[in-house]
Amino acid sequence: MQIIRDVRKFISIPGARTLLTMLFLYGIGTGILAPMNAVYLDESVGLSKVQIVAVFAVSLFCNIAITITVGWISDRLNNKKKLPVLAAFLCIIGLSIYMNASGFRSALIGMTITVAPSGLIMGQLFGMARNHFSRRAGDIVEMAQLWLRASYSVGFFTGLLLGANIFLIATFKGVLWGNMAGYVCLVVLLLLYKETTGGPGAKQALKGEPFSLVMLVALLMLSCADAIRGLYLQLVVLKLFGKPEIMSYIWSAQAVFELFFMTLGGYWAARYGSKKIIFLGSCFALVTYLTYTSSSSLPVFFAIQPLYSFFVSILYGVAMGYVQRMFLSRTGFGASLYVFISQTASLIGYFLPLFIQGITPNIFFIPSALVALSLLIIGMVLYRERGSNMRSTMKKSIVDKGNLDANL
Repeated sequence: MQIIRDVRKFISIPGARTLLTMLFLYGIGTGILAPMNAVYLDESVGLSKVQIVAVFAVSLFCNIAITITVGWISDRLNNKKKLPVLAAFLCIIGLSIYMNASGFRSALIGMTITVAPSGLIMGQLFGMARNHFSRRAGDIVEMAQLWLRASYSVGFFTGLLLGANIFLIATFKGVLWGNMAGYVCLVVLLLLYKETTGGPGAKQALKGEPFSLVMLVALLMLSCADAIRGLYLQLVVLKLFGKPEIMSYIWSAQAVFELFFMTLGGYWAARYGSKKIIFLGSCFALVTYLTYTSSSSLPVFFAIQPLYSFFVSILYGVAMGYVQRMFLSRTGFGASLYVFISQTASLIGYFLPLFIQGITPNIFFIPSALVALSLLIIGMVLYRERGSNMRSTMKKSIVDKGNLDANL
């Protein structure tokens, strides 16, 4: 089978296991804190809803500015590894301030120093990875990127489970120390990793994608919807069920499906086209958001996770590769642009639910509308492409028929 051959080739590439381990451990560190972040600011620091949004928004705005600026110039650097190493050190410093926050100001400073440089980590890691596999195994670059992203996701969901249990044993302080351990592991592995520089050593099997602003806008809206869920679902679950650790278990339900769906989505995208698979995944997201608005049953929240897992696998796997292929000659910028889209979406997503009073499931009508609009955009793009392909086929048939008649 092709997948078995691809996996064997992937594992045999020098440096692949280091990259996998790096993203897995970094994912664990990130996942330990992710579902507890807003709850920590609410319960331990005592911030209001508006203050929590302000902390996330300011830190994300700084993250966005740094990510796209450094991503623009990173392709001129021969050694990109220094960027995520420096960013991780700054995150550790910021986290030490954040875990001792006693009010809005200290929480804002700590979160900003922690989050602002973190966009460089994911962007530059995947930029380095694309260079690494393009040079050593150009025919599996896209699947390698997906498996690396899946490794981060599996680590993230492992971190969710660990975070829930650490919280029960050591409260929020233990969760924050677990997050710091993830950054420390990342720094150690980055220092051990030998970066691949230079041009591709093998011809890439996949061609680049034409630049499409409307598709980037559609992906922005999908990411915005996911960002709203990422911040507000944990608060809604806390209000409905009263236990902060439940959110970790809900997100962990996705881990069982993440690696499978990312692999499946990657091969489907190669066969049917990325945009069609993104459209399918978005339909599942719409079903999930509408379910959140209409049900307050905990079993239903768990049961809907596989559908959302498929959407997330497509959004952070297939869509990431789609954006990067628009800029094959500028891997650092392409990877950073995708992170920029995700973080910009998060910034917008944090503010939109403020138009709904309180923290209720009605918040999820907003991501439902965003996904519906993005489905409309992607559907129109697919319709135009289909019409263009049909016209091209008819024109080619007419030309071929004319050439045949001339020969006769």
